Amino acid sequence: MSSDLPGEPYADDADDADHHAHHGSDDEADQVPLSPEEREDIVVDLEDLEVYRTLLEPTGIKGIVIDCPDCETVHHIGWALMQSNLRQLLDEGITGLHEPPYDPDPAEYVTWEYARGYADGVVASESAVD
Repeated sequence: MSSDLPGEPYADDADDADHHAHHGSDDEADQVPLSPEEREDIVVDLEDLEVYRTLLEPTGIKGIVIDCPDCETVHHIGWALMQSNLRQLLDEGITGLHEPPYDPDPAEYVTWEYARGYADGVVASESAVD
């Protein structure tokens, strides 16, 4: 059965995100392995993320918001996806492309700094009670 449908219009467009997802990126060839310090930072981030999720998810917060310097946009990343991204970075040295949430409510996401401050506040209030 032959198809009269045209092919993917952006199949050879190196700037197309789908092209990188299926064909790899030139940056992958230049990928430098993570240093021991970078690996340790990611392990700490994974541990911190679990604390933030444990404290904030019950309050209705769905994840982390990150300003992306590469595409100059704000990304709303759910807890599980953020954890997956960090694990992939730790295991492979890169993160893959992921589908962002559809029409996220910015009030349901916090910055990493906010999450850290919230956790610090919880620890401080618990210490004050002891």
